[in-house]
Amino acid sequence: MLVSLNIKNIVLIDQLLIEFGAGFSALTGETGAGKSILLDSLGLALGYRAEASLVRKGEDQGVATAEFFIDNDHPHPHPHPVHDVLKEQAVESDSCLILKRVLSADGRSRAFINDQPVSVGLLKRTGNMLVEIHGQFETQGLLDAKLHRAMLDDYAEITPNHLATLYEGMSAAQRNLDDAQKNIQDARAEEDYIRESLHDIDSLEPKEGEEASLSELRDRLMNKEKFIQALDGAYRALSEEGGAESGLNAAWRALDKVSGAGDDVLQPVLDALDRAGAELQEAAAHIQSASSKMDDAEYNLQEIDDRLFALRAQARKHACEIDDLIRIRSELADKLDLIEKQDIATEELIKKRDQARKDYLEEAKRVSAKRHSAAGKLDALITAELPPLKLDKARFVTDIQTDEAPEHWSSHGIDKISFLVSTNPGRDPGPLNKIASGGEMSRFMLALKVVMANVGHAPTMIFDEVDAGVGGSTAAAVGERLKRLAADKQILVVTHAPQVAALADHHHIVQKAGNDDVKTTVITLSEHTKRREEIARMISGANVTEEARAAADKLMDHRNTLEKTA
Repeated sequence: MLVSLNIKNIVLIDQLLIEFGAGFSALTGETGAGKSILLDSLGLALGYRAEASLVRKGEDQGVATAEFFIDNDHPHPHPHPVHDVLKEQAVESDSCLILKRVLSADGRSRAFINDQPVSVGLLKRTGNMLVEIHGQFETQGLLDAKLHRAMLDDYAEITPNHLATLYEGMSAAQRNLDDAQKNIQDARAEEDYIRESLHDIDSLEPKEGEEASLSELRDRLMNKEKFIQALDGAYRALSEEGGAESGLNAAWRALDKVSGAGDDVLQPVLDALDRAGAELQEAAAHIQSASSKMDDAEYNLQEIDDRLFALRAQARKHACEIDDLIRIRSELADKLDLIEKQDIATEELIKKRDQARKDYLEEAKRVSAKRHSAAGKLDALITAELPPLKLDKARFVTDIQTDEAPEHWSSHGIDKISFLVSTNPGRDPGPLNKIASGGEMSRFMLALKVVMANVGHAPTMIFDEVDAGVGGSTAAAVGERLKRLAADKQILVVTHAPQVAALADHHHIVQKAGNDDVKTTVITLSEHTKRREEIARMISGANVTEEARAAADKLMDHRNTLEKTA
């Protein structure tokens, strides 16, 4: 519930703290006293649209702070969902929740929850979960047909989470089928290309890491050619005419001619030449052997170049690296397999889609039946509340349009739900904003809220002049219904009707004083005599008469009677 509202520098208010109690509270005061300022200030704290004109003249900024007490055991025996919302945004919360808005004179604002900076969007979302505001032209939820389904579901105690899960499963099954059929269609259009590409890649049989290994082998083979050329040159240098071996032979022959003349001198030279000749012959033999081995190698450079060229051509064709050809081959094979097995694959996906549709439709029909049943009860109860509210010729109708065509299904089911009203006999029901006046809309909402007292999580409800345009027994009926509603919710009412104010548990009077520096203040009327005096003023005007005081006593006695019979 709303515990307090602290206002600083908002329009005619320089500093004001107003505390609220549980049950039924009335705010009264003369026209222009500033009751709307209180609502604007509360709206500011709740995240509603902020206008720079709200800041008190001459001040840099205005501040509105609303403090709430969250009773997790009433009316719902589980934690209020606002805690989950705040937890998602990493905002700490407990039973005390403080919403604050700081509005600068230039129109900029800052939002806080429990002194932690938050977005205005989160502030408003939180505020909407704590307070419902209903005025002549601000009947929260009733005018927005998009919210009617949720309101009916709350009343019928329908939680469509399972339905939403089934809808998502059905949608996913349909997407899988659509994707498969598109893939098949695309693959069929390029089947010839797929088969040709598979043949080309299979003929190459690419291996992982093959490009790197072939490049390395190519480098070695290129060096081999250079090595063979070197061996060949060395062999020619040793063996051909004019080579080393030829030179040794010439030297040996020249010395052999004079052998015998100086054997002691020449013999060591001849021996050395013999040894050198033998070494040259051995070197030439080794060269020949090495050349022969290299000529017999498993690979040659031309084969390697041809292999690399073919692999790179396939990689360019598929816009990938050579090492990706194995993956490309697998993808092509899958596409071809899909084409060849399309009937089996598609049939299985169709079965899954059809089963998901069946499951969804069964649940949607069950939810729809529950909605129709609840709608009949809701319409009867609300219509029964209307005559005392001076809407005796009016009807309230929950219109449910059920459409089982798949194109109209949604996560909420197969129903389109609208709240309609008729204010005159013989007139077809229509949307509330096109049929009813502002005062009638407020009373329709009051009747709806009385019937749906335990529906919704907002613990505080505010009615702004819900009694506008009515008086006498009708105003009394409005007051009695607000009193009943206050048994389950905190009710704040801005009213000009003494019949309504007299039934309140708490009474606050809004006053404006001052000439040059006009200020709005709020006085809590806790004493019986002061409450009687204010209600008498509401009855007779500025000149309070004894007859008005007596009438005020009678109205306040009626409150006591209602409390005893409750």
